[in-house]
Amino acid sequence: MRNAAIAPKKIFRLTELKKTVETWKFLSKKIVFTNGVFDILHRGHIYSLSQAAQEGDILIVGVNSDASVKRLNKGPERPINDQDSRALLLASMVLVDAVIIFEEDTPFEVITAIMPDVLVKGGDYVVEQVVGHKEVLANGGQVIINPIVEGFSTTGIITKMRG
Repeated sequence: MRNAAIAPKKIFRLTELKKTVETWKFLSKKIVFTNGVFDILHRGHIYSLSQAAQEGDILIVGVNSDASVKRLNKGPERPINDQDSRALLLASMVLVDAVIIFEEDTPFEVITAIMPDVLVKGGDYVVEQVVGHKEVLANGGQVIINPIVEGFSTTGIITKMRG
């Protein structure tokens, strides 16, 4: 039986994450980073996370803090789930190795601190729009855009619930 306390141990502060990433890199692990709000987890999130996990050995997920979600203007009721709940759900997933909540509007500070081998963004972005793409590419890494799973979005779910 798995220890229920494992998930919180996968939620890091930046200083702790940097040290852990150094260890993983020393062990020649390929580090993958992706980020998002992950307000109401749905099929599109699961697809994107599973695709990201296949790109390396370690998957780190950056989660927007509640304050940064408010600044993204996703709507007055967002986030639906608080940052700790969203981080815990992600940390509970087997394919996720580490979760970090970031307060800034973008995960630039996290990305430049851990310098992942692969930077993954789900959605309708192009590489040049992905925060941290220049730094990761300059460091010999790669940037991957996962396609959107049509018909699945948190905004769509909220709209349907209000229906």
